Amino acid sequence: MNTKNFRGLDFLAETDWTRAEIETILEVAAELKARRKQHELTTDILSAKTLFMIFYNQSLRTRNSFEAGMTQLGGHAHYLDPSKIYTPAMEGQEKAYSTERVSDVARTLSRMGDAIAIRCYGDPVEWKYGGAHEMLLEFARWADIPVLNMEDDIYHPFQGLADILTVKEKFGGFKGVKFLMSWAYSPSIEKPRAVPQSAILYATMMGMDVTLAHPNGMELAPDILATCQEYASRAGSTFKISNDFEDALNGQDVVYAKAWCATPLFQPPIGRHDLQETQAIFDANKDWIVDERTMALAQKDAIYMHCLPADRGYEATNEIMDGPQSVIFDQAENRLHVQKAVMSLVMR
Repeated sequence: MNTKNFRGLDFLAETDWTRAEIETILEVAAELKARRKQHELTTDILSAKTLFMIFYNQSLRTRNSFEAGMTQLGGHAHYLDPSKIYTPAMEGQEKAYSTERVSDVARTLSRMGDAIAIRCYGDPVEWKYGGAHEMLLEFARWADIPVLNMEDDIYHPFQGLADILTVKEKFGGFKGVKFLMSWAYSPSIEKPRAVPQSAILYATMMGMDVTLAHPNGMELAPDILATCQEYASRAGSTFKISNDFEDALNGQDVVYAKAWCATPLFQPPIGRHDLQETQAIFDANKDWIVDERTMALAQKDAIYMHCLPADRGYEATNEIMDGPQSVIFDQAENRLHVQKAVMSLVMR
């Protein structure tokens, strides 16, 4: 594919892109990763370009991989803390002298830089499911430069890219790979669902045989599940849902297990914002943990995945996370390479 077709495009959700386009991104990421391994400079790719990063939520991997990526491509990343600027807000949600309408922020930054990246979910939108993604779409509506989704309340498209790049590196491809995305227990009930939703979207898009496992009450969005079924059908693979953790583990090549929030946590109409009911669902499923016994149910050479940060001792044990089957730091590193790939394609 002619990579010029990517120039100026937003990267908000994997569902906006075709499988062929995602494969092109993975190819570029692999090339940039190889060039970095050979200590080959790539600072000519985005020389003097500027990325504005707006973080409504805290970050380790996302912030540093974007900042390092822009440096390695020859550009610069500006970190913008919404509490230290006039916080970008949707129309009707402004507060005098403390916020600034999204449309104004987007147009201002468009005159000064080359892309805007945003992370927002949970408390900043009062756990209104889709509220953060709606805000990113509003940024994209008004901005004249690409808008990049660093995670919202529906999608985490860059984490998903890193995940499938890691799978491709470990298995050589996607066909026939059995991929399990499973919920796992955490003491914290406030866990966004963007990571598992992006994980199953990418995995089905690329043709893996995908199982989604979770206890009752942890259901993901119906439209996401419908899209996964469509992707699997198109690829000639499978997509199924299980409420039995140990049964779902049997024979898997990839075990991706992490917590996400229960449906009642969200504001109506998706949920009831019932914290007590949400806590009860979590407390009833403390046995959903990846340890040596449960990991042994998967294939002998299966890999363990997690986006990090992880709640060690709850979602998975140290023996699993630090063991030979763990690829969690490969995933973390691959955030750098896939993000560089997308930025090099859309910001030129």
